Amino acid sequence: MTDNTEQAKPGETAQVRKLVLEAGPLLILFVVNLIYGIIPATGAFMVATVIALAVSYAIDRYIPKMPLIAAVFVGVFGGLTLWFNDDTFIKIKPTVVSILFGGVLLGGYMLRKSPLKMMLGTVLDLTAEGWRILTFRWALFFFFLAGVNEVVWRTFSTDAWVSFKVFGILPLTMVFAIVQTVTMQKYDASTPEDDTPDGQG
Repeated sequence: MTDNTEQAKPGETAQVRKLVLEAGPLLILFVVNLIYGIIPATGAFMVATVIALAVSYAIDRYIPKMPLIAAVFVGVFGGLTLWFNDDTFIKIKPTVVSILFGGVLLGGYMLRKSPLKMMLGTVLDLTAEGWRILTFRWALFFFFLAGVNEVVWRTFSTDAWVSFKVFGILPLTMVFAIVQTVTMQKYDASTPEDDTPDGQG
């Protein structure tokens, strides 16, 4: 009969795999922290992150820029955490990374450039105005994440911070990204309606 309708599309399969590879190291961080504490959990998180990148490369033969940059920061701040036996470093990593991403995006927006387009231009085809809107929104979102992370790790226990990192940051990012699909559809440059430069200026 129509078995093809029940098969997952290649794009959907890739998205599921991407989610698993991103969430896997976080879940390992959560479980190991629950059993052994944050310092061993940090080491396990670092190893799991490297394994996730290796699996991604083995399947797709390339590593996306964002996960690679995030992995570098995991290595740096995780290494500092293990070296000094101080979990402050791994706790401030989301703050530093979010401020860096937010700053780059906001700087590009102010200069009328789009770093977001450089990273996602092969996946999305948006008008110039669409890229500007998304760039500004993502910049604000990253600053928001930085602020929330600072409040959580300074105010709550380590276990609470780990729970926030695992079950808070990723879901918040996913929800925010889903909300932006309305804007991406509105400013889709591949549709005939958006071929005219309406909304510029």
